[in-house]
Amino acid sequence: MVPRIFAPAYVSVFLLLLCPRKVIAPAGSEPWLCQLAPRCGDKIYNPLEQCCYDDAIVSLSETRQCGLHCTFWPCFELCCPESFGLTSHFVVKLKVQGVNSQCHSSPISSKCESRRRFP
Repeated sequence: MVPRIFAPAYVSVFLLLLCPRKVIAPAGSEPWLCQLAPRCGDKIYNPLEQCCYDDAIVSLSETRQCGLHCTFWPCFELCCPESFGLTSHFVVKLKVQGVNSQCHSSPISSKCESRRRFP
């Protein structure tokens, strides 16, 4: 049995454990220094202007090649190979926010043009 003198302390600890872990700051206030900043490898980046792609910090407006004649936004899309061989097929798929997006489960954004590798 817990002595009556410790009961308020146990209740206080219990209530603190039930409180939300996220601090809700008033609108327009500066971010708290103790918040976890997004990281790309060992570097910190601003998610309003950049993303982490292939262990590099990339601007949100930057594009990359997907196949021979297709481009995609690495912050918002995935370049997914559909087939290899003499004819390569690539598909651009959307990244799903808040999920570790993968080619097999993401929705298709556009199909890239197929080109033969050998004449």
